Amino acid sequence: MKTALFLFGTRPEAIKLAPVILEMRKDPFFDVKICVTAQHREMLDQILTIFGITPDFDLDLMRPNQSLTSLTSRALEGIDECLKVTKPDFCIVQGDTTTVLAASLACFYNRIPVVHVEAGLRTYHKYSPYPEEINRVLTSHLTEVHFAPTPLAKANLLAERIPDSRIVVTGNTVIDALLLTRSRIEKGELAAGAPGIREILSDDRRLVLVTTHRRENFGEGIEAICSALKKSAESFPDVSFVLPVHLNPNVKEPVHRILGNIPNVTLLPPLDYVSFVAVMNKSYLILTDSGGVQEEAPSLGKPVLVMRENTERPEAVQAGNALLVGTDPENIFENVRRLLTDAASYNRISSIANPFGDGKASKHIIAFLKNDKLCEEY
Repeated sequence: MKTALFLFGTRPEAIKLAPVILEMRKDPFFDVKICVTAQHREMLDQILTIFGITPDFDLDLMRPNQSLTSLTSRALEGIDECLKVTKPDFCIVQGDTTTVLAASLACFYNRIPVVHVEAGLRTYHKYSPYPEEINRVLTSHLTEVHFAPTPLAKANLLAERIPDSRIVVTGNTVIDALLLTRSRIEKGELAAGAPGIREILSDDRRLVLVTTHRRENFGEGIEAICSALKKSAESFPDVSFVLPVHLNPNVKEPVHRILGNIPNVTLLPPLDYVSFVAVMNKSYLILTDSGGVQEEAPSLGKPVLVMRENTERPEAVQAGNALLVGTDPENIFENVRRLLTDAASYNRISSIANPFGDGKASKHIIAFLKNDKLCEEY
């Protein structure tokens, strides 16, 4: 039996690691341990409850208005203590958060191999996304096994002289989580219970779902996005625009100021994962600056407008599932207008297969780890 310690702290990490944890728990070869930093507190706890996961260690690092420096230093110290207690054979991290970087560095200091799920994403812009791009780059050079979601992600790693033998293309585990959750909703095992969601799901109008929270869009970017949404909503009063509003005041203030009084714009508190999946599945079109939504939406046949200047997930843009529209208000509006009025363009985009996988990434990950010799090399 090998002890595998999962280290994560945010809602996206929990969503993407949950199917791996559930799959690994089925195999007696692994002793699964879980440590959370709680970089996102309430949003993390929701995901743990949905997937029936109870952490063995909870560092509870969330503080109001914490700086990246403070969070990183406290995460590094807390994870170091956890590693000394659990003495895992290897640790599994996911994605690009501050928790990932701190965990990988702590593992390196303790000579514990790191397994990186969703490895190899790059924009090659140091400050976009910030700080995620550098978190990923540094983590890659502290990692022993790289689970790349796509061939392009693998090519990025090879270009940085990561050995081919340590990279496995698996697809993205977010698709595993999405399809599992949609299936449970359809079976009645899970219900979308956020306030106001029933009315949204029963509304006959076309629905445009919007999410925005990226740090690099704070300020002028958020203002521009809101201006585009205001023009779009006023131009299409028969379309419902739904925006779950991130709690960060850099997002919350401009969103409510610019969009708060528009009749066909519904501003909601952040949605629990089940409710968000249900709204995504109901939506006609999605606008986002989120990385995960870019991966999820194509599996549901939803066109995506990516409101960023660049993306570390270019596969959907290259395939045609997503359009990179930046934060220019006119560009955002014109693309919304086209997809709401041009059925041929809409149908072409919505019918393209998802380049991020088929929902079996977790099985590929477990199969590799069970047969790999990484533990014997340390």
